[in-house]
Amino acid sequence: MAGSSYEFATTRWSLVASAGRRTSAEAEEALAFLCQRYWKPLYAYARRHVSNNEEARDLTQGFFARLLEKNTFALAEPGRGRFRAFLLTALKHFLLNERDKAAAQKQGGGRPILSLDFDKADSTLRFEPADERTPEKLFDRQWALTVLEQVMNQLEAEYREQKKTALFEHLKSFLIEKTASHAAAAATLGMTEGAVRAAAHRLRKRYRELLREEVARTVETEDEVEDELRQLLLSLQS
Repeated sequence: MAGSSYEFATTRWSLVASAGRRTSAEAEEALAFLCQRYWKPLYAYARRHVSNNEEARDLTQGFFARLLEKNTFALAEPGRGRFRAFLLTALKHFLLNERDKAAAQKQGGGRPILSLDFDKADSTLRFEPADERTPEKLFDRQWALTVLEQVMNQLEAEYREQKKTALFEHLKSFLIEKTASHAAAAATLGMTEGAVRAAAHRLRKRYRELLREEVARTVETEDEVEDELRQLLLSLQS
């Protein structure tokens, strides 16, 4: 199942519900979307629980094979809490029942279920010996990083579609660097400093909008969106 670029009209918990139905092309797209969004956090958790990366990879693929085989997404519902917590609980149960690599390979049928770039993930999941984060905190942190990555990718795609890639490349520093210079960007882009300030303001505004939309995909109410945003920031600080 490859990653999807499909733009969903569904938002909030309806995206999860759609993935659980498995009765239409849209449901399959929703399923692919959710799997691609959450595999890195789940892999980060698995890596902390096993002795080597290869075993963690097999377990992650095996877990998704089990999700698809049992249609586990159909069991998810708002009353049971956050979707990411639902997935983490499902993974914990899976790991308890799959103690060795052979069992994980059997569940996966020897065939990759998702097209997952484990090598790229390993380059970002740097676990130092002194790292005291719990597996749960690693899961939450990787979830937060994945959300931010998806938002940045979507924002870049929007600017590219408008043929403003150069503008995006120069202005994206204003999203993460408080000391970024409007004057320097203006000189490079051939714009006035005021025009750069206005463009940077629009970029930040759109970034915040996309972040809310991304977080809202798997929660039900506006209060839950706010809580997820707070949890995202806390996960990055932990």
